[in-house]
Amino acid sequence: MPIPLIILGGAAIATALGGKKAYDGYQKKSEAEDVHNRAESRYKNRKEIFDKANEISSVKLEKLGKKELQIGSEFKEFHLLAKELLKAISKANHQEIELKIPEHKLNSIERLAISATEYLSTVVGAGASGAAAGFAVYSGVMAFAAASTGTPIAALSGAAAYNATMAAIGGGSLAAGGWGMAGGAMVLGGAVVAPLILIAGWAYNSHATKALENAKEVSRQINDAIDKMDKAEAHLNRVNKYVDSIYQSLERMHGTFTTRYLDPLKAMHARVMARHAGNITEQESDECVALIQNGYMLAAIMTSIITTPLFEPVTDVKSKAVIEEGVIQLKTDENGINVLNTAALDKALRDADADFSGKFA
Repeated sequence: MPIPLIILGGAAIATALGGKKAYDGYQKKSEAEDVHNRAESRYKNRKEIFDKANEISSVKLEKLGKKELQIGSEFKEFHLLAKELLKAISKANHQEIELKIPEHKLNSIERLAISATEYLSTVVGAGASGAAAGFAVYSGVMAFAAASTGTPIAALSGAAAYNATMAAIGGGSLAAGGWGMAGGAMVLGGAVVAPLILIAGWAYNSHATKALENAKEVSRQINDAIDKMDKAEAHLNRVNKYVDSIYQSLERMHGTFTTRYLDPLKAMHARVMARHAGNITEQESDECVALIQNGYMLAAIMTSIITTPLFEPVTDVKSKAVIEEGVIQLKTDENGINVLNTAALDKALRDADADFSGKFA
């Protein structure tokens, strides 16, 4: 065979092979683009739904936190009024007045009042985003830690506590692989990790096979993220149910506390203090002691709800709260999601409802 024909034949074969490789490359790149686009679309659609669910949960927590902070602030006001009036009564009767309220309950009410007041002044007053939601999540954990470790509640409240709260809820510090404060409002323990870097940085590789492998890897990670969002959203729904139950109980009890005890005590205090030397009559004394006694009893019921942690704290062998680098640790499940304190919450709500219905309804 003449050499030119051999060359032409070889060139034809090479051209055909080259054309097939080019076509195969084009097909793989087209497939890669299709795999990537479909995965990205699935992720964006699912994340949009999840973001709405998370926003609803954040709003509910913020609402509950504001209610708890309001109650705590009013407890402080009630406590101050009660102290002044009891002093006036003791002076008139020439003897100390003893309330029929256990000391530990009075201490719990006072600790909550101090915690709420300091939190309001240092965090909410500074305009920190989601501050009230942080109190709803963390107030019970602070109370638990203070009770189990002996650490003063004041040391666990304020801006430092808010920062610790957001880091703990967000799954730890960014350095430790968590979402830190930015992810804290999600209340998920860092369970949902979006493959945004892969999505944003994905591009065609010069090698078509590699491009397809990259696209499939993105798709696998997105499927994993979607699965985590499914679990996280189910968790948020469970959290929301408890948040709603807590808010409804506190709303009902708070209304009674304000109208039947706090407001009348304010009026009584104004009348008594307007007189010379704060004199108080015997009838006013009896009425005042009844207002204070019953007001504290109802405050104790509300305090028992507020100071029950929403999520289970990690405890040591002595049932004391585990605190690492100033952050109270929370239990997480196999998916990295904070464990709801269901048994304790159910009991606190049930007992509070029974006490309220039996004494104040």
